[in-house]
Amino acid sequence: MIRFFILFLLTYSILFSAEVENFRWKNGESYLMFLEKQNLPAKSLYYNLDKDDQRLTEEMRAGVHCQILKGSDGKIEQVLLPLNDELQIHILQDKDSYKFEAIPIISTTKTEAFTIKINHSPHYDILKATGSKKIAQIFVAGFKNSLNFKRDLQKGDTLVMIYEQKYRLGEPFSMPILKVAMIEMRKKKHFIYLNTDDRYYDEKGHEVEGFLLARPVRGARISSYFTKRRFHPVLKKWKAHLGIDYAARRGTPIVAAGSGRVIYAATLGSYGKLVKIRHADGYETRYAHMKSFRRGIKKGKYVKKGQTIGYVGSTGRSTGPHLHFELRKRGRAINPLRVVQVTTKKLKGKERKAFMKLRDNYNQSIELHLANNTPYKKLPPMEKVCYIYMPKAQKNS
Repeated sequence: MIRFFILFLLTYSILFSAEVENFRWKNGESYLMFLEKQNLPAKSLYYNLDKDDQRLTEEMRAGVHCQILKGSDGKIEQVLLPLNDELQIHILQDKDSYKFEAIPIISTTKTEAFTIKINHSPHYDILKATGSKKIAQIFVAGFKNSLNFKRDLQKGDTLVMIYEQKYRLGEPFSMPILKVAMIEMRKKKHFIYLNTDDRYYDEKGHEVEGFLLARPVRGARISSYFTKRRFHPVLKKWKAHLGIDYAARRGTPIVAAGSGRVIYAATLGSYGKLVKIRHADGYETRYAHMKSFRRGIKKGKYVKKGQTIGYVGSTGRSTGPHLHFELRKRGRAINPLRVVQVTTKKLKGKERKAFMKLRDNYNQSIELHLANNTPYKKLPPMEKVCYIYMPKAQKNS
């Protein structure tokens, strides 16, 4: 039966004596450890789940803000555990037991901007001004492969950032998305822009080189894209597909998308025959449903970008021969298409014309913030609210 939920935003004062506990997910704590600590039934909330939902629970990450709603008797009524910026685990009391489901996250997105003078380094000064490691990280990562801050940056140089930040329950949530950034070094301005194709370019329309990967199956057709939330038309519930599926003939060679060290090469549940490769800067790639591994591919083996590591198959939970390819950074699944590129791109024709118009609009915004010397403004605390999800049948009763 399809379940539809009505979302109520209620302040604490009208929660009918219910109490909301806000907490941050602890480093090293697993989902099963959390269930045991809260005295919640692992059978119905984990072991009876399908493999995809069990795999979802592995996405819990340290530091994420979570909520527990308790009744006046102190018994847990609901739990919200965000998995990413799109989906969250919802545990709901159902008579004498509990139910598990993945539901969309309700959030708001705000465009924010600020200007600062450099005294030490971009990372240090952004962190000092905003208190956010994430904002500092996205700025530095944007210019990482094109500028040398240590060599060319001088005290008093200026930077400007315009970015999007999601908010959930009044708190910053998920990684901010850098829209445009400018840093002035030795009286010369350097820019990067997020284009409509989700790639970053400089002011000439040349793609900014980042972490480049090869396509793991050459010439293969993408049969399923990455999505953090999708309402499954057959299963009638919210699911996530945390990778890219490449449909190809059985036995087609699979190559390492980047140079790195093999950290896993064995069979693993619904993944079937699986290879994991650890790369630089916290990246990890996964290659699932393989028919077989190439001779010599084992844990501890160092492989080069483009080297064959195995062959397309249909092992594990699979309806046909294909490669399920995942890209993770520090454990969190990210969309491979945002960083997987064979070569850097140079915009031409209509694409370049559209980008130049976008660039000019961005530049006007940058100049406005420079003129106003826009400071970083921390948003005032929003009224604390709790999300209460109720089945449609309960609402009408």
